[in-house]
Amino acid sequence: MLLTAAMFVAAGCSSMNSSNQSSAASGSAFVVGTDAPMAAITSFLVTVNSITLTDANGHTASLLSSAQQIDFARYNGLQTLLAVNSIPSGSYTSATISLGSGTIGYLQTSTTGPPAIETHAADITQTSVTVSLSQPLVVTQSGPPAGLRVELNLAKSIQVDSTGQITFQVNPVFTVKGVAPGDSDAHIDELVGSVVSVDAGAQSFVLQGPHGMQFTVDVTSKTDWEGNVGLGTLGVGNIVKVSGDLGSTIQTINADDVTLLSAHGFYASGQVTYVEPASGKATSFDLYVRDVLPANTAVKLGTIAPVNLTGNEKFYISWMNNPMTQFLFNSSAMVPGQAISIGGPVSGATNPATVNRVVLRHWGFVGTVLPNTLDSSTDSFQMQVNGFAGVLIPETITVYLTGETEFRDGFKSMADITENSTVRVVGLLLRDTTSGKVILLAHYADNMKEDN
Repeated sequence: MLLTAAMFVAAGCSSMNSSNQSSAASGSAFVVGTDAPMAAITSFLVTVNSITLTDANGHTASLLSSAQQIDFARYNGLQTLLAVNSIPSGSYTSATISLGSGTIGYLQTSTTGPPAIETHAADITQTSVTVSLSQPLVVTQSGPPAGLRVELNLAKSIQVDSTGQITFQVNPVFTVKGVAPGDSDAHIDELVGSVVSVDAGAQSFVLQGPHGMQFTVDVTSKTDWEGNVGLGTLGVGNIVKVSGDLGSTIQTINADDVTLLSAHGFYASGQVTYVEPASGKATSFDLYVRDVLPANTAVKLGTIAPVNLTGNEKFYISWMNNPMTQFLFNSSAMVPGQAISIGGPVSGATNPATVNRVVLRHWGFVGTVLPNTLDSSTDSFQMQVNGFAGVLIPETITVYLTGETEFRDGFKSMADITENSTVRVVGLLLRDTTSGKVILLAHYADNMKEDN
C-alpha cells in the first residue's frame, strides 16, 4: 500500500548549510516525499535530521535548517510545505537522508468494540541513506524552484518475521527523483496554519505554518473560499488550510483554495476509526489524530480521540465550495476511513471533544482494481482498499473519476487503469445516501506499479 506523506521543502530565503560553497549564489528547491506503509500501520513518526544534496565535486547543501519530526503516513497522496531554506546554486547528483529515532503506530481491531492504536519504538538499522540521482538536480539563482521527490517505501522498509508479524526493525528503502516546476507533484495540496494578519488592500494574508514558519498567501478572484469565509471575514487566529503554488517570491503562496477549519482556535485532523451508531444519524465518532492545534489540549497527537455530535455542528467538504455539500456529508453520512478535521473553541477540546465544525478532506486510498468493474460509461471502477484504511473499510468501494481528476505516475487517463492493478486514489470518501454504499470521488489517480 502506498501512502503519501508529502514532505515539501522549498529553498530560497532562510539559513544556508553548505560545504566549500559559502560564497555561491543561492537558488530555490523543494522536496516532496512519499511512502508505502503496510496493512494496519497508522504511522511511522521519525526524526529527519537532514536531507543533504551533494554535487560531483563533493560540495554539499542542506535542505533542512533543523531536524524535523515527520509522520510518513500522514498526507497519503497530498503535498504540504514543511520548511524553507536556501541552498547554493549548482548541479547535484545525489541526496542523503539522515534519520533519528522513530515510532511505529498500528491499529488493533476488536470484534466487540472500537479499534485502538498501539505504538512501538522503531529499531532503525540504517540511519543514513544516500541515493544517486538518475538526472542531476540543477539549482539556479534566477530560475524556477528545482524539485526532489523522495519516496520511502514502508512496506519494504519495515521488517516482518517468517509468520508475517512486524518485528519493528526498519531498514529504510528510499527512491529519489527530480520534479519539474509545474508538475502536479509541485503543487501544495494542503498547508495548515493560523492566520497572523490580513491585508485586504494587497489581497493577501500571513499564515503561520509548521515550526513557526510564516508565509504570505496571495489570493485572487479565482481563489475558492470554503467554510463560509472570505478575505473580508477572515480573522486573526482563524485556522485555515491553503492549497496553491509557490510564488515568485520565496515564502509566498498563490492560493487556489482556502478552507476555514476553525474560527475559534482549536483544530484536529485525522481519520475516522469508528462511528456510533454504524448507520443513521451519528451521535459520536472516534478520530485517529494526525494533526492538532494547539498541542496542549486533551486531544493528543497519535491517539484516538472520541468526539460527541450534538446536532449543532456545521459540515463542510474541502475543495467543494457548494452549498449542496451538506446533503453529501453530514452526521448521517459518516463512515470509518474518512479523513476529516474538526474545529471549535479550545474549551471543547476535552475527552470527549465537542466541536462546531466538521470538514471532510481528501486522502489517499490504495487498493486493487477488481476484475470486470472498469466502466467507461460511468467513468468508474471498483476496488478493494488495502492497508490501514482497508482495515477500516472492509467492503468493496466504487471509485468515480471526474473531469477534474488528475492522473499521475504514468497514468494519463482511465484507459491506463487495468484489472487487478494496484492504484492509489486521492479523493473524498462518501456514503451514497441512496444505496448506503461507500464511494470515492477521485481528485488524483496514481499508478502504483512496483517500480514507481
